[in-house]
Amino acid sequence: MVETIRTATAHDAGKLAELAAATFPLACPPGASPEDIQAHLERTLSEANFVEYLADANITILVLDDGGQLNGYTMLIAKPASDPDVAAVLSALPSTELSKCYVHPDHHGQGAASRLMTASLAHAADKGAAGVWLGVNSENAKAIRFYGKSGFERVGTKSFKLGDSVEHDFVMEHTL
Repeated sequence: MVETIRTATAHDAGKLAELAAATFPLACPPGASPEDIQAHLERTLSEANFVEYLADANITILVLDDGGQLNGYTMLIAKPASDPDVAAVLSALPSTELSKCYVHPDHHGQGAASRLMTASLAHAADKGAAGVWLGVNSENAKAIRFYGKSGFERVGTKSFKLGDSVEHDFVMEHTL
């Protein structure tokens, strides 16, 4: 396996949407309805959404590419937090949001997420961020453990709309 981590391009939008459809449901709370998950995928993780994200100069998507097969991705948003609950708890400013961090389930347990995280934190630091923050579902123990091992600390909470339901996320921050 010759995986590389690179910045995604507009040509990756379709593959990113496919990867998002395979990985996003794994991060959802156990009680999330398939309809809410599908609505979120259509509203925020479609190919058209990824085209828009990739055209935004404040958004960087890093992909784990294995010969054209995308096995994971992260999305970094270099903008001030718009959610007042988040903005109130961040201490390392300016801060970049780690909006997405997903690895295909076939590649779990192989260090792929750690490699993507290391590259993402380095990218944010290179762009001048003093910290990186993320929101993680409060019931996603596996992700919370991973983020803790990656140097993130819980600093607050925020709400996240998933379809018609409101979920509760922990806000975690990593000082660079």
